[in-house]
Amino acid sequence: MQFQLTNELIEKVELFVNEQNDKELKKLLNEFHYADIAEILDELDLDDAVYLIKLLDSETTSDILTELDEDTREKVLQNLSAKEIAEEVEELDTDDAVDIIAELPQDRQQAVINQIEDQEHRDEIQELLAYDEDSAGGLMAKELVKVYETWTVAGCLRRIRGQAKDVTRVHSIYVVNKQEQLIGRLSLKDLIVAKSEQKIAEIKKDNVDWVHVNDDVEDVARVMAKYDLEAIPVVDDSQTLLGRITIDDIVDVLKEEADKDYQLAAGITQDVDLDDSILELTKARLPWLFLGLLGGIGAFIIMEGFQEAFNKYAVLFFFTPLIAAMAGNVGVQSSAIIVQGLANDDVKGSVNGRLIKEMLLAALNGVILAVFLFLFVWIYNGEMLKAVAISVSLVAVIIIAGLIGTFVPLFLDKKGIDPAIATGPFITTSNDILGILLYFWIAKLILGI
Repeated sequence: MQFQLTNELIEKVELFVNEQNDKELKKLLNEFHYADIAEILDELDLDDAVYLIKLLDSETTSDILTELDEDTREKVLQNLSAKEIAEEVEELDTDDAVDIIAELPQDRQQAVINQIEDQEHRDEIQELLAYDEDSAGGLMAKELVKVYETWTVAGCLRRIRGQAKDVTRVHSIYVVNKQEQLIGRLSLKDLIVAKSEQKIAEIKKDNVDWVHVNDDVEDVARVMAKYDLEAIPVVDDSQTLLGRITIDDIVDVLKEEADKDYQLAAGITQDVDLDDSILELTKARLPWLFLGLLGGIGAFIIMEGFQEAFNKYAVLFFFTPLIAAMAGNVGVQSSAIIVQGLANDDVKGSVNGRLIKEMLLAALNGVILAVFLFLFVWIYNGEMLKAVAISVSLVAVIIIAGLIGTFVPLFLDKKGIDPAIATGPFITTSNDILGILLYFWIAKLILGI
């Protein structure tokens, strides 16, 4: 049965904590997955959450910490000693351990590392902390199963038992040479069906996908998605096997990138959560709101310049919001498709080809919409020339908006800027201004003002 967090469950946990009824607390929480317990802790006050972390064994709480909301985890870690945090991270794979330690202030990081008793685990954590968090090295875990090409199958099976006990899940067995360079891979099936006396070099598969330690995590995600990989090895310039990245870490990366892109598209310039302070939320939202304000002022200036047209053809004024809205909507649609394509690495071919395709698409949509608008204006106003001016303007505005919505994210991507910033307020504001300018200019030209 799927876990459901209820008020009754929270109240029950709080009651046991207040009574310090440790026996009943352990009995109750023992029924739940660590991710479910993390969800419970996120709803408790800090003191109760810390109480539970200290009550349960480190094997359980270490996993709980990895699932906690970042803000909750930060507060919990502040209330744990360096020794207590070290006990937690010793139970984790190196990649998860690094994620937790990296959130600590610099002085506490070293204090925690010094308290880790397993020297090998400590050295591996320090190695991973040196990599950029957005690189393959910052995402990889050191835990893996590797074998040497010179081993026999029988000897390999004996040796990997010792390695596998430290690996949560064995996706692949990596084959290396004497220089520790990655040269192939094996599956468990390969080992099971092979003859005991065979050398690993005879049964290994040479076609092994890998990523470089300095590759961007988004590139890693694309490779794993393309080839449907559950794990991928990480190597350095000399092809030395350094670690592996598993699919659960990539899912987290994709979620974070999706959240960031969604916020950028909505006009939020930095990563924020609902629980952030009013000041932090304001700093994230205000820049794009200010851009919108400037866009509105720009539209006002443009409209003021066509005051003579307003005086003579007042109907033009009433269709201004429609023209601006259509420009913004078409631009956002075009940019959203391109941004999605760039994120999925589906955008192929030349920029000119994309622009021509978008221009034709926008022209078709524009003509269809313009026909309906022409009939409405003609019937409503009774003057064909005004209907022609407004309808032709709509077609032109939609074509230009589509081209801008296509070109801007492609241009930003070429410059190494996140193209998600092109959607939302940026495209809407620029197309609003350009659309209004184009609308009045075409209308003025057709009506002979």
